Amino acid sequence: MQLVVGRIGRPHGIRGEVTVEVRTDDPGMRFAPGASLATDPADAGPLVVETARWHKNILLLGFEGVIGRDGAETLRGTMLVIDSGDVPPPEDPDEFYDHQLIGLAVVTVEGEPVGEITDVLHHGQDLLVVRRGGGEVFVPFVKTLVPEIDLAAGRAIVDAPPGLLDLNEAS
Repeated sequence: MQLVVGRIGRPHGIRGEVTVEVRTDDPGMRFAPGASLATDPADAGPLVVETARWHKNILLLGFEGVIGRDGAETLRGTMLVIDSGDVPPPEDPDEFYDHQLIGLAVVTVEGEPVGEITDVLHHGQDLLVVRRGGGEVFVPFVKTLVPEIDLAAGRAIVDAPPGLLDLNEAS
């Protein structure tokens, strides 16, 4: 599975640099000069980082072989991706990467099926997006409501108060 670590934005200046929307916790390692990154679409890469610098809290990258503003413009919208197998597991056993959670079956503490995790939202409060029937429910990803994540069994156990699993259900 591929994980997006960045999205190339607009060109910056005339030397071929691009702005990058960072989607990784470790941009210093992922975007270090010499790093090779796969792309989506695949035919845009791989791209090898030549220069990396921050400008007003925006990451600017220069890639080998990308020359001038026109060359940088051709990369706009390209996703920078890595293989999920290249990501070491988190050190904290109660911490998970989004790609580990997406696809897990969700069951209640009683073992009743709820649905499947389709996304993880990070808006101040982490929310699990659970497909349930024809709609979605949003479950705050906190220990009291999600007491167990069993990656080996492919499931997340929820201990939801009455109404939580149907509050946000779409019709």
